[in-house]
Order: sequence, then structure tokens, then C-alpha cells
Amino acid sequence: MSLRVAIQTDPLETANVDSNTTFAIAEAAQKIGAQLYEYQPENLSYREGKITAFARPMKVQRVTGTPALFKDRVTLDLRADVDVVLMRQDPPFDMAYITACHILELLKPDTLVLNDPEHVRSGPEKLYPLLDPQFMPPTLISRDRDEMAAFRADHKDVIVKPLYGFGGGDVFRVKPEDSNFSPLIDLFLGRTREPLIVQAFLPAVSDGDKRIILIDGEVVGGFNRIPIKGHARSNLAVGGTAEPSELSDADLAICHAIGPDLKARGQVLVGLDVIGGRLTEVNNTSPTGVQQVRDFTGRDPAAMFWNVVQDKLANQ
Repeated sequence: MSLRVAIQTDPLETANVDSNTTFAIAEAAQKIGAQLYEYQPENLSYREGKITAFARPMKVQRVTGTPALFKDRVTLDLRADVDVVLMRQDPPFDMAYITACHILELLKPDTLVLNDPEHVRSGPEKLYPLLDPQFMPPTLISRDRDEMAAFRADHKDVIVKPLYGFGGGDVFRVKPEDSNFSPLIDLFLGRTREPLIVQAFLPAVSDGDKRIILIDGEVVGGFNRIPIKGHARSNLAVGGTAEPSELSDADLAICHAIGPDLKARGQVLVGLDVIGGRLTEVNNTSPTGVQQVRDFTGRDPAAMFWNVVQDKLANQ
């Protein structure tokens, strides 16, 4: 029987076939004969112990503008009808996201869910680095205005961002002479009950914000995301440019230190964000960059991902 894979994702109709990681993972699964289904988080249901998804059978194709062909939706029993569920929807990492993690966690041990939702839920991307603070830039997580003002007084040039944001959204650099720090903090605190994250600005970001892909805790490769001139954000989603890059000794030290923990937590596909040898995020929700790593290094993280999946299924 062929592998049956359900992908919980954002709609794939608009996926860029040359850069989208979910497309690349689906394409690699299809190459090994997998039957693919796609559904959105709002199509996930729990009823009296049964977990279902109202999903679309699909085939992907490397055709710009038409990345996938879909059939009519069917109701999948995610225990009986599926071997693997992939969580690939974008954050925000809000209560809807956390609820989906809780529901999918109930599929253990009948269905393999990746990344393991228990540890996605307990290891948010900007908090995960706190487990290894020696690799982080100076960081404050707080809602206390006095604490934030004191941190800025110490570090002068800082980055302010929401703790559960994604894709470079709402990331602000506040320079020493900038008078907008307090109004910016007021704006953030008025929008959410969550703490903010404030970090010392890393000038090395002008040379690139490195994305490093790990598969089952092992380094595959990385690339630099170069920000638009005059901007602090380098995410590809906000205009950053991908360029090839070798991994430094500092990059590898980070990977080797946290890779075993990622593997132990069932975080099979992970993207690390590293600036100047400093770890800023551990992306385990829907990490991107698989196609860029393949193009720049010749190593295919998507194919490696499915090798790991098949090994896990064989050893269940």
C-alpha cells in the first residue's frame, strides 16, 4: 500500500513552485508514490474520540500558476485513513494553532504527526532558543515598560517584535536617537496581552540572516537572506534576497548543540535563524527554505525528510 499523507496547510493554489517548501515536500512525497491530501486547519474536527479532516485529494505539479490539481473533498479519519499528517500551516502561533496541536497530538501512536505537535506546542519559535541562551543575542522578554527602557538604555540599538509573530511581520529596529520607542511599546502592549521580545540589534544582519535547515537533528545546509538596503528585516516574505552561504564554525556549533534535542522532540524539519553566529529563532511550525538549500547545496532536504519518515514508520 502506498504512503497516505495528509497535509494541514494554507491553500496551495497560490504556492510558488520554485520556492514554496510545502510544495517541495509534497512533490518529494509524490515521487515515492504517496497519496496526498490537503486540508486547512478549519477542516480539522474532533468528535467523540474520532479525529477527521475534510480534505482534498491532490496531485502536485511543477507548473507556475497551477501547482496542484484537486479532487472533491472527502472526510478522512486521520487514524484509519492516513499514515502521516504534516502540520504546515503558517502561524500566528495563537490559540487556534495550539488547539490544532492538542487535537493532532491525540493521534499518537496510530498516526505519525510531524513536526510532533506536543513539542511544537511547547517550543514556540522565539522561546525555543532560551534553552541554549549562550547562543542568543542579549534578549529581554517582558511586558514591563521599565524593564524594556532599562534594556534599551543598556544596549542602545534594539529590535522590538511580537513574541508570536512570523515572516518578519511587525519587526522594528529602534536606534539610540529614535524617540518612538515608548509609543511603539504602547502600541504593541495595547494590541496583545502577551510579552514582547526585545533584542540587541546585531549589525551583522547587513551581511545576512542565515537560514539553516536541519532534518531529524542533522545539518543539511543553509543560505543567507540579505535585507533590502536600509532595512533590518531579511525574511524572504518581506523582500529579503536569498544567496548561497557556507556554514561557519559558530553556525555548526549551534546546530550540533541543539540538534539532538530537536530529534528527541520529534522536530524533523527545522529552520534555524542565525545572525553573526547568534541564534535568534528555531522555526519548527512551518519552516521554509528547503528549495533554496537544495538549489544552493545540491542536497535535497525534502527527499531526506521522507527518508526519515519511512524509517520512523518502519520502526513503529
